[in-house]
Amino acid sequence: MRIRDAIPDDAATIIDFNERMAWETEHKQLDRARLEPGVRRALADASLARYWLAVDDDGTPLGQLMVTWEWSDWRNGPFFWIQSVYVKEEARRRGVYRALHEHAVAEAERAGAVGVRLYVEPHNARAIATYARLGMTKTYDVMELPLPRG
Repeated sequence: MRIRDAIPDDAATIIDFNERMAWETEHKQLDRARLEPGVRRALADASLARYWLAVDDDGTPLGQLMVTWEWSDWRNGPFFWIQSVYVKEEARRRGVYRALHEHAVAEAERAGAVGVRLYVEPHNARAIATYARLGMTKTYDVMELPLPRG
């Protein structure tokens, strides 16, 4: 297994993985008319987000992770936010997420980030345990105000 940058040709895989992740974690059916251009836009503009794919020896995608960043004036540096995490069911419990996570942390360190954060559904005990094993701790609850466009 190796980790590689996603490229525009990976859009269909990322869209599929995002749909699966949303359904598995929140029982949400994503609006494909928004999802597809959103993924394609992020793949085309690295200032918005970066995706990485874990692939097997044949290049078949096993999982994905996306990061975005948030400026912290308190710490004078960016936080990397891990998002859009998905590992194919048949590849789970094989170190795929760990490899993606370690890659994201290394990239965050290279970019001078002050930390790495992610959102996790509070009922997703398996994910919470995975993140804790990787050294992450709970710090904040998240509040949200959806706007008409969102």
